[in-house]
Amino acid sequence: MEKKSKRKIEVFTAGCPVCEPVVEMVKSLTCSDCDVTVYDLQQSSDNKVGIDLTKAYGIKALPSVAVNGKLFSCCQSNGITGKALRNAGIGEPLQ
Repeated sequence: MEKKSKRKIEVFTAGCPVCEPVVEMVKSLTCSDCDVTVYDLQQSSDNKVGIDLTKAYGIKALPSVAVNGKLFSCCQSNGITGKALRNAGIGEPLQ
């Protein structure tokens, strides 16, 4: 059986104290099948790509997390939780 490519996880932050725990939580839950990119929208090197992606994903608040190109529903309303991240498969090897 052929193994799938890595899970693409994108974290969007404002580089603030509220966002940092979410970045750390995502990183702590990831596994070898996860590829994490953090877009700190306050950093000029991340601004163009990150801002374009926030528009494409419809992000209205930070921090936000997208997995494989899909914004978590928790990021649209209730905030990010470890349970929601695990339910999205973060931390689980790909089959």
